Amino acid sequence: MIVPVLVPPRKHSTEEILDATRALVLAEGPRAASVAAISKASGAPVGTLYHRFGNRDGVLAAAWFRALERFQRGALEADAAYRDDPVEAGVAMARAAVTFAAVYPDDARLLLTVRRDDLLDGAPEQLRARLDEINAPLEAAIVRIARALHGRADARSVDLVTRAVVDVPTAAVRRHARGDGKALPRWLAADVADAARTLLADGS
Repeated sequence: MIVPVLVPPRKHSTEEILDATRALVLAEGPRAASVAAISKASGAPVGTLYHRFGNRDGVLAAAWFRALERFQRGALEADAAYRDDPVEAGVAMARAAVTFAAVYPDDARLLLTVRRDDLLDGAPEQLRARLDEINAPLEAAIVRIARALHGRADARSVDLVTRAVVDVPTAAVRRHARGDGKALPRWLAADVADAARTLLADGS
């Protein structure tokens, strides 16, 4: 009889480490997130952090990329649901950004706290390549909507769609995501959707 070998779960899961890293950054700022501080906050040994993430920047990048991927997933699912209607696809993507911030408030605050350029300053090429890979589907969706609305995807057309889909919800979420434990206003998603629809419809 073959006896299955049971692999014990990791004592310190990656999710727990990334949650602790995120909490540390939000509470004390990115500079406070040293390997030693992350180790203390997560309970994971320093050696585990180096083995799993390479260095301090690797841990911070992993937490940031997790948040970005969650945001992108919601936006792309929203786009797919209204793919045949460019205005409503853009509106759904704008609404999805607010939904993301409501479901993952700490991830939203992390993306607002740690800028992409700060994260990638002097970062290895693989981090830049991963960021480009994650962003590519959303950028393609914005270009597709711009082309469907305007018959072209020049800089101005893409900028208009980006303003509706990205800039408006980001500004709205930033104003309300203060880390005081309060939920986003119930009306925010609807108001952001209305603003996005106005921009997209008027620009079409």
